Amino acid sequence: MNHPLLPPHRPKPEHPLIGNLGLACLRVHEFCGPARRTLALMAAHRGPVFWIQCHWQVDRLFAPGVLPYFDPGQITFVRPKRLEDVLWCMEEVLRAGCVPLVIAELPAPPHLTPIRRLHLAAEAGAEHRKVTPLALLLTPGDGGAQGVESRWHLAPRHENAQSSWLLQRRRARMAPPAAWAIDWNKDGAVLGAQV
Repeated sequence: MNHPLLPPHRPKPEHPLIGNLGLACLRVHEFCGPARRTLALMAAHRGPVFWIQCHWQVDRLFAPGVLPYFDPGQITFVRPKRLEDVLWCMEEVLRAGCVPLVIAELPAPPHLTPIRRLHLAAEAGAEHRKVTPLALLLTPGDGGAQGVESRWHLAPRHENAQSSWLLQRRRARMAPPAAWAIDWNKDGAVLGAQV
């Protein structure tokens, strides 16, 4: 039902994650847990991607390790010197609307105000370009950023030389918490049954 004083509801486009799971575009999502980078690579199955990380962080992506997920040549690495510049870079890339996916690695969840600025920057970028940008924050442990559209946790469950993970949707504005098993085969990530 539409009300004359309210704008009509238009669902936001979704960026496919795994199987039938998707992430709302023009929003900021948080990936946490020990396999958060793996989940980001699964989400980045189509490029190009900007990957922002402080230059002093020693954990970096290894191109041959990225190959099973997508072409590492699609990644542009940005390495600011100061931690506060990581979110500034992310905001500027989103506002420019030049890529569909922007990933930022942080040592701790940011506060609410920077998250709100990132949401607004993604919407501004979509107005200027035909790209509907998506922002992913990679935070350690259980995450906890306020104001994100959703929070996802990925943990490995590898056994018998078979790659598998447990994916948990811990928070989402429009969906309840849930968990799924993920397996890996020659075609990529396969979403298993809800657990």
